[in-house]
Amino acid sequence: MPDINVTEFRKRLPYYLNQVQQGTELRITSRGKAIAKIIPEGDDVEAAKNRLRKLRGTIIKGNIIASEKHADWTANADNL
Repeated sequence: MPDINVTEFRKRLPYYLNQVQQGTELRITSRGKAIAKIIPEGDDVEAAKNRLRKLRGTIIKGNIIASEKHADWTANADNL
């Protein structure tokens, strides 16, 4: 993510907005400190679906209530 000084950002606003529109994230700085991040607008629904796809297969299956009664159940990778 490139750092852009706020003065440079003001001078070349259309150029940087075009970069963001193409998918580049920008960090705006003032006196060397980050003050803002500009990221492309995303599809929130699709982003949520992608996060769920990444989680698929990572759930630990088991009855957590019954686990109190049965000492042999453990929440480890064997229960995936």
